[in-house]
Amino acid sequence: MSVKWPLLVAILRHEKSFSDLSNADWSLLISQAKRSLLLGKLYYLLEAQNSLIDLPDGPYTHFETARVRAEKQRRDLGWELTKLKQAFSETNCPVILLKGAAYAAANLSISYGRTFSDIDLLVPASELSKIESRLIIHGWLHQSKDQYDDMYYRKWMHELPPFKHAKRGSIIDLHHNILPITALNCPKAGSLLESIVELENDHSIFTLSRLDQIIHSATHLFYDGELEHGLRDLVDLQGLINELDENAKLHLADRALQLGLHKPVFYAVRYLELILNTPNLESLRKKLEQNGARIRSLNIMDFLFSKAFMPDHPSCDSRWTGLARWILYVRAHCLRMPWHLLLPHLTKKLLKRLSKTNSS
Repeated sequence: MSVKWPLLVAILRHEKSFSDLSNADWSLLISQAKRSLLLGKLYYLLEAQNSLIDLPDGPYTHFETARVRAEKQRRDLGWELTKLKQAFSETNCPVILLKGAAYAAANLSISYGRTFSDIDLLVPASELSKIESRLIIHGWLHQSKDQYDDMYYRKWMHELPPFKHAKRGSIIDLHHNILPITALNCPKAGSLLESIVELENDHSIFTLSRLDQIIHSATHLFYDGELEHGLRDLVDLQGLINELDENAKLHLADRALQLGLHKPVFYAVRYLELILNTPNLESLRKKLEQNGARIRSLNIMDFLFSKAFMPDHPSCDSRWTGLARWILYVRAHCLRMPWHLLLPHLTKKLLKRLSKTNSS
C-alpha cells in the first residue's frame, strides 16, 4: 500500500532526509512538530545525524528554543522531586513516577527534548488519603472544577483531581492505578507496585519496571480518546521498545498478558510498524497474537488510527480525520466505563455545559 505520509511522519520513518528540505519544507516541518509536541525530539534527531550545523538560522532557532525549554523543565523537575520527597516523608509510601516525569528522572534517551504538562505519581490506594493530605500541607491544592467532578474522580477514576502548587504552579496527578477502576481490563495495581524499580541516581525515587512502563504507555494511548498528541506517545513507545533485546520483547508479551493488557501493546506494535516503520518487532507481534491479542476489526482500526495519529495540523487533515478522532473518542469512553455509568455521566456533563452556555 502506497501512502503519502505528512512531512513529519516521513522524517520519523526515515523516508525523507533533512538535507532534502526546502525553506518551505522547514516551515511546514516545524509547524507540524510544534503541534505534535515533537520539536524538541527533532532537535536530538538532527544532532544524532550531525545535521544541526547545516541548519538555516531560522529553523535552528526554533529547535534550539525547544531544547532549552525541555532542559529547563528537566531542571525544574529535580527541584519538584526534592519537594515531593519532603511531602512523602513521614509516610511509608515511596515516590513512584509515571510517564514523562519518570523518563526524565531516569534520564532515558526518550526524555531528551520531551516535555510534559504534569508530574504523574502512583501510590497504593490504601495510602491515597494520607498522601493527599501531605500534598495539601506542602502547598499543592486541588483543581477540581466542582463537586460533581470531584465525586467523579474519587468514585470511578484511577486518580484524584489534579493538584496545583499554590506558589510554583507545578501540577501533580496522583494515581492509584493506570486505568479507571471501571475500565475493561483494569489491572491489579498491586502487581505494578511489586515490580517498581529505584532510580540509579536517586534510591528514594521509583518508577515502574521498564516492561510495565511500556505497557502503561500503550494502555494510556489506546484507552485515551484524545489523540491529538498520539504521535508523540507513539514515538515514546518506539524509544522504549527499541531498547529491549529480543528476549525482553518476548517477556513484554508475557507481562502484558499477565496484566490483561496485551491488546493495547499489540496495537502499539501494530502502529509502530505501520506508521513509524519500526523494524524488529515481528517476534513480539507474533507472541502477542499467540497470547490472544489478535484484533478482529483490524482493517477498520488501521484506518481510524492512521488518521487520528497524524499531526494535529491543517496540512495533515483529510475529510476523515475529524470522524476518526470522534469514533476513537467514543470508543475510549466505552472502554473506560460501562454504558450504565457512562450515559448518566455524559448526560450530566452535557447539562452542565448547556447551563454554563446559557448563563454566559
